[in-house]
Amino acid sequence: MARQELARFLRERRAALRPYELGLPDTAPRRTPGLRREEVAELAHMSVDYYVRLEQARGPRPSPRVLDALAQALRLSPAERSHLFRLAGTSAPPPAAEAVRSVRPHVAQMLRRLPETGAIVTDAAYGVVAWNPLAQALLGGGLGRGTANLARRRFLGEGRWYERPSGPSRTSRTSDTGRTSRPSGTSSADGPNSTGGPSSTSFEEFGAIVVARLRRAADRYPYDPRLAALLDDLHAHSEEFHQLWETRPVHAPGHRTKTLDHPTAGRLRLNCDVLLVPEDDQEIVLITADPGSPSARSLRRLAARTG
Repeated sequence: MARQELARFLRERRAALRPYELGLPDTAPRRTPGLRREEVAELAHMSVDYYVRLEQARGPRPSPRVLDALAQALRLSPAERSHLFRLAGTSAPPPAAEAVRSVRPHVAQMLRRLPETGAIVTDAAYGVVAWNPLAQALLGGGLGRGTANLARRRFLGEGRWYERPSGPSRTSRTSDTGRTSRPSGTSSADGPNSTGGPSSTSFEEFGAIVVARLRRAADRYPYDPRLAALLDDLHAHSEEFHQLWETRPVHAPGHRTKTLDHPTAGRLRLNCDVLLVPEDDQEIVLITADPGSPSARSLRRLAARTG
């Protein structure tokens, strides 16, 4: 492993990128050109300390998974990606042609061992590839058939969608372009505004999260026909998606809250936390409620009915 050359290459590629190219804010003055180290670390889903050590030629030999994440974060060309692997003393595997759409058995087993927690696994294109019974009860139709896609639900209204946009109306409308446009916002349960008014932007936030992940998938899987068809449909039929795509949002997986108006459990204020399955470019979404809250009691009753 050529540590010094690898460190120099990472610094040079980071300095060559401009924040606006990745949809990052570029308001505060920057002491040096290019991205900050913490921005690269966030884009590559690794700790800042680990990335800093790589740039300072103090880090361990990075694994192929880490190198692939760095290649994606730094927007490396195929030739630059191969060079990165060579500097790390590792043979570069060919980029994946398509997103992985099957779930590893140990991940599927884990979903079944989570009491009072809804859990789903999504692939790089937001297809739901695994779920547990409570998640199916929470998220509704389509999961049981294995055809649900959260991007289609969010932007095209396919399948049941219990999450609350804010504002007086949740009706989709069609623009002159033929694309669908949705009103925005969210109401919350279990909180001071649980009687009505908008108190969260979870619905809009999730839209930006979806677009950011689909942009990463489009870069990583340029020859995936199902991903290409999904993006074509979203661009053609959702004005909101089309506009968000042009803003190049960047979001890392993490924690968010959302409010569901469930037909039998009522209004639920839920926490969504994401765990990564990096070797398959998949995400595990864990859906819970705050302990002791009305939503937690409702979730427990719903889990008992599905168990």
